Amino acid sequence: MSPLGLRTLRIAVVDDDEGVRELVRTTLEKVGATVDLFSSSQLFLDRAIFTDYDVIFCDLMLPGMSGIDLLFEVRGKAPAVPFVIISGQAAVSDAIEAMKAGATDFIVKPFRIQSLLDVVRRLTQDATPRMASGIWRREKEQNFAVGNSASWKSLLEKARRVAELSSTVLIRGETGTGKEVIAKYIASFGPRAGKPFVTLNCAAIPDDLIESELFGHVRGAFSGATNARRGLFEEAEGGTLLLDEIGSMPMAAQSKVLRALEEFQIRRVGDNRNVAVDVRILTSTNLDLEAAIARHIFRDDLYYRLAVVTLWVPPLRERGEDKLALADHFLRMFSRPSQYPRRLSAEAKDLILHDPFPGNARELKHSIEQACALSTRDELVADDFPLLLARADAVSAGEMATVSGLTARTVTPDRLKEVLEKTGGNRVEAARQLHISRSTLYRMLRKIPE
Repeated sequence: MSPLGLRTLRIAVVDDDEGVRELVRTTLEKVGATVDLFSSSQLFLDRAIFTDYDVIFCDLMLPGMSGIDLLFEVRGKAPAVPFVIISGQAAVSDAIEAMKAGATDFIVKPFRIQSLLDVVRRLTQDATPRMASGIWRREKEQNFAVGNSASWKSLLEKARRVAELSSTVLIRGETGTGKEVIAKYIASFGPRAGKPFVTLNCAAIPDDLIESELFGHVRGAFSGATNARRGLFEEAEGGTLLLDEIGSMPMAAQSKVLRALEEFQIRRVGDNRNVAVDVRILTSTNLDLEAAIARHIFRDDLYYRLAVVTLWVPPLRERGEDKLALADHFLRMFSRPSQYPRRLSAEAKDLILHDPFPGNARELKHSIEQACALSTRDELVADDFPLLLARADAVSAGEMATVSGLTARTVTPDRLKEVLEKTGGNRVEAARQLHISRSTLYRMLRKIPE
């Protein structure tokens, strides 16, 4: 345990002033923290895994990429990590700009050692009760906010703007695309940042219990209610409540949620008094709510109240090379605890890049986790992803059924190299031109001497 009263902390310092870097490191190492130093934003981006850190300290004025620019990069991938701007410029406008951009705090150089310790203690200890209670957890394994595709960056930009508002937001997209990640991203900015973030999966709660979960109940309200209990609206007071799979909410509960949104009050089950609440509501669904309205299983007035702002999360198949960025993210996650493989082979990357991933980012995560758990190699290869390989073979088989020509037996190593060179290394296209399955191509490549 650190003398700060918590587990050993890991802290990053990004500052082009070596004296400041060493002062922060010396100060925090004396209280048991592990401190990593970076002299520029680019160095931090190249070498750091954002979610590894409990606090990131960053100078405002840096050569090349500024502290504010780096803050935006970090917030796109690690929205919950405390980010503190430090600067020798004491202008109030700098502090305001930093806080609007999503900074957790702002301190001015030269700073007192005790001030630095107070900031670290406050930021880390403030998060502890929320982490322990489950209201807000910095769940690194759930952080899918990774990627640089145009569609993903556009979504994050919209979510960032929406975060400053109090409007309800409906987040739509296929299963596994990262709708909850977008909700957490929104909750990490704006006036409710750092406040409770509570999630209810409406599809996982029995119809007769959902009202009690949302609004709480008084003692004796129903059989088994031996004690009074606060609902999630009250647990999220001052913060954000995410109603996941909102399309599965029963009609009776829908009417009460609508009333709560319109009156900013809730009533516990069995009570005759209203309780005022201050909660921002986010909702998400993979269902066709318009169809549900037509079938009279979802209220149209609630739909219009929830969909003040609608965000669409793109499926993974439309995010191009974000697949590889996510794969690397998950690989680092599952490689750290033990001696699991730490890198992907070229063939594994190719397989991941061209798979449609109907289960989206969640399926990719599970594929990486399974491969890390079962493989004994230092490098993951295509054979470590049997489901993806089977899908690729099925596609290849369908294509080969309509053509005739070369078979695997007639494809020589020289011919294979020739086609790969002609296709610019595109193994999917090479397999198609050779009329062999992708898995056959991968196995042939492994037999060719380097």
